[in-house]
Amino acid sequence: MRIFPLAAFLLAPTLLAAQTPPPSPIARHYTEGETLRYRMTAVNDAWHYTADATGVVKKTSDGSWIEEFRWIGMTSGAQPVALSPAMLDFRVLLSLDPSHTPSGPSLAGIDPRFVGPVTDLMTFYVDDWLFQKIPIFHQPGDHFYVPNPTPSSWADGTRVLTGSDAVDFDLRLQSIDPAAHTAVLVVHHVPPPKSALKYPAAWMETPIADTPNNWIEITKTQDGKFQAGSGKETFDVTLTVSTAAGRILSAAMDNSVVLSRRTCDDAALTQCTAPQPQTIHRHVEIELQP
Repeated sequence: MRIFPLAAFLLAPTLLAAQTPPPSPIARHYTEGETLRYRMTAVNDAWHYTADATGVVKKTSDGSWIEEFRWIGMTSGAQPVALSPAMLDFRVLLSLDPSHTPSGPSLAGIDPRFVGPVTDLMTFYVDDWLFQKIPIFHQPGDHFYVPNPTPSSWADGTRVLTGSDAVDFDLRLQSIDPAAHTAVLVVHHVPPPKSALKYPAAWMETPIADTPNNWIEITKTQDGKFQAGSGKETFDVTLTVSTAAGRILSAAMDNSVVLSRRTCDDAALTQCTAPQPQTIHRHVEIELQP
């Protein structure tokens, strides 16, 4: 779960063609007022849920395109969830327009159950946006590796005090189906060779796996203690997009974190229990509804 503060590194000359590139077969073509609705289905360890979001295409004052999404429903363990007024008013601005740089919404005050759906929907859009931004993807097999120097965050400031990861993007245009007018895009989110994370405690820096730790989280418990963990996160995203209009038709994400977690009495994370190994696995899918 993450919010991507994508930086100016995406504007580096190495990412831009020396001359105007040919039209992309996966380019997003926007129509003002266009509406979209996605059904998200997810498993987060033992938690099963669905979430529905609907969006409308708008043009900003600077001429770029955005898709303004709101959440309209959720089930948790097959039971419907009543949306609070704050969730009904909450909006997420997403875009596949290469002239519009993504930025994440504030998660403060939203229903904690929606942190995952909000950040996962943005993950799918940011991954596709990278294909739009880097104008080299025209044939199956086209590939590009994007180092990302800026960690992402899913902290809400209330329950999740620190939530951050650092991943690079390994992009590939996997296939194009001319008859179905679809293309499949694959993104591997991988730990960078050197993590840019700031570790709140020295013990969180000790590698859990075969790479530097690229995931950290600190949550505050109801009894005033602190749950803190660090480890290795990877996730793989597969996007199926329309080659006619560039919409995301469906997407799937497999996300795993291998970590060590401790319960601490103090915010400095110095008075803690013995480390406990843990593995988190999530699978998330979205599908464009008729």
